[in-house]
Amino acid sequence: MQRTATLRLFRHGPAAEVKLTLLMLLAVVLMFTDGTYKSANPVRELMSMTLYPFQRLVMFPRDLIAMSHDWFDAAAMIKSETESLQRQRIELAQVTTNAALLGAENAQLRRLLGVFEKAAEHPAIVVQVLYEPANSFSRRLVFNKGSRAGIAIGMPILDEGGVVGQITRVSPMTSEAAMLTDEVVSIPVQVLRNGLRLIAFGSTTPGKVEVRYFSSDADIREGDLLVTSGVGGVFPPGLSVARVDQVQRSSASGFARAEALPSSHPERYRQFLVLQVPLDSGVAAGALKPSTPTEAARATSRSK
Repeated sequence: MQRTATLRLFRHGPAAEVKLTLLMLLAVVLMFTDGTYKSANPVRELMSMTLYPFQRLVMFPRDLIAMSHDWFDAAAMIKSETESLQRQRIELAQVTTNAALLGAENAQLRRLLGVFEKAAEHPAIVVQVLYEPANSFSRRLVFNKGSRAGIAIGMPILDEGGVVGQITRVSPMTSEAAMLTDEVVSIPVQVLRNGLRLIAFGSTTPGKVEVRYFSSDADIREGDLLVTSGVGGVFPPGLSVARVDQVQRSSASGFARAEALPSSHPERYRQFLVLQVPLDSGVAAGALKPSTPTEAARATSRSK
């Protein structure tokens, strides 16, 4: 006799609610056991050691990105600090240079005050060099003050070494000066050693001053200091002009010629004094024209 088979359309077993309840009870028991007894610590440590390599492998991309960010941040910070240190070093170098420049200018101004004491009867104006015109045939300086400050053509310019030159051109805000070595400048001088009065001119030799048109037997020698004689009223007496470097005597012509090195150093400084001496147009113009041999000889004989 054949047995009839029963079709099982549904899976038979405990309900899902029963399984959930049993698992919750198991979890509570495990939590209570873990919190009360330490017997599960070895198991936990074993599981932690087993899972640690997998944890590190999973977190490796995150750690790599974090390390990259830290490296780039450190590189950027080092670069920023390097640039900041370089900027501070440059600023400190500029401050040091400016301090040295200010110290040199203050020392020069104090020396200028000492020069001003020699010509205390005349008021003076402190001027500063704006620029030096490019000219291969003459030496000029342009200052930052002009006729509005009381500067006029023909006024002498001084530094702590002595006479620098004369004002040749004036505008309301600026003025131009010819240096002592310029051929348009002539200054009545005298030898400090014996009082011999002469006239000094700008020289064709760069950086030199010439004394011309004096007799070949005149008592002048190398090393003599030339100072302003005060003749003409343009340059106050006693200001240092130059020191004689070479004397050339000609027995055929009866005249001698001397070259001298200026006492002033206009290429070293930026500040100068302009003496406000009283000038008329004749004196100012005559002081800036090179004299002929006859006029120079007459002026020298009159000064004697």
